[in-house]
Amino acid sequence: MKGLGLPRRGRALLAGGVLIATVLTGCGGGGPTAGQEAASSGPALGAVTTAPDGVQEVTLQTQDDYVFTPDAFTVAPGPVRLTVVNVAEQTTHNFRFTPDDGPAPIGAEIPLLTPGETRTIEFTATATGDYGFECSFHTQLQQFGTMTVSG
Repeated sequence: MKGLGLPRRGRALLAGGVLIATVLTGCGGGGPTAGQEAASSGPALGAVTTAPDGVQEVTLQTQDDYVFTPDAFTVAPGPVRLTVVNVAEQTTHNFRFTPDDGPAPIGAEIPLLTPGETRTIEFTATATGDYGFECSFHTQLQQFGTMTVSG
């Protein structure tokens, strides 16, 4: 950076700006993200499978149209590993079980899910019944779903 005619502080700021731009460029970009590829190569969205460790696994997807795909799934009582893939290009979401909307509280949640990001939570479903879930950022847009724990 010699020869730019900038004082040392200016060169440091310029270098920092270039570094930040490089990192941000690496975070965006075209083509499918790892989360999108994983969602299309595994079991069908919403299909509940049992992992080798005995945990029930299910994957949901959310996108720019403010819905969960699927918006309903059924598990048996026991441990659950839930993955949410945000295939949105612009919209940030979250995932939580709707407070006071189920037979027993489930505190596991994904507080922030940026475009292209995939997150997994684990919890134990103990009581049978219907448990509402939502993106609390978009409840006014009806981004809700239901997990049923069968008996």
